[in-house]
Amino acid sequence: MKKNIFLIVITLLVISLASTMSYEQQTIVPQLKTLLKNEPFKETLSKIEVVYWGNLISIETKGYIYFIEFMIRKATHFIGYGIVSLIFYTFYRKLGWRLAPLFAIGTVFIIGCIDEFLQYHTPGRTGIFDDVLLDTSGAIFFILITVIIQAFIAKRKGGRRITR
Repeated sequence: MKKNIFLIVITLLVISLASTMSYEQQTIVPQLKTLLKNEPFKETLSKIEVVYWGNLISIETKGYIYFIEFMIRKATHFIGYGIVSLIFYTFYRKLGWRLAPLFAIGTVFIIGCIDEFLQYHTPGRTGIFDDVLLDTSGAIFFILITVIIQAFIAKRKGGRRITR
C-alpha cells in the first residue's frame, strides 16, 4: 500500500510540474529537428489531418516537425493518463473498492481538469477541455484493456473472477 501511495504522490508531482512549465521549457522541436532531419514517413504522415480546438492540424498547416511534436504531445496525454489510471485502479482495488475502474477513470478526469486549469494560468500555455477528454479516453482505454485481460486470466484459472 505504501508503494501505491508513493507512486501516486510522484505521479501528481510530475503532472503538476509539467503543467506549470511553459511551452518553451517543454518543447522538443530542437531535438526533433536533429533526429528527424530527413523527415522520415513525411509522405505517409501528410495524409493525416486532425481537427483540434477548432483548428486543422497537419503537416501542411504546421510543418513536419511541429506536426510530429503535436502528435507526440497528444500521444503523451493519452498514454500518460492511461498509466495514471492504472496506478489509481491498482490503489482502489487494494482498498477493496468494487467500482475501482470507474473511480480510476473519474480520478483521471478530475486530475486532467486540474492539469488544464494550471496550464490555462501558465504563461505560454493553453488549457483546453479537449485535452481532458483525451486524458480520460486514455484512462478508459487502459482500464478497459486491463479489465478484459484480468477477466481472461480469471477465466483461464477456473472461472474465478478477480476482485482484488
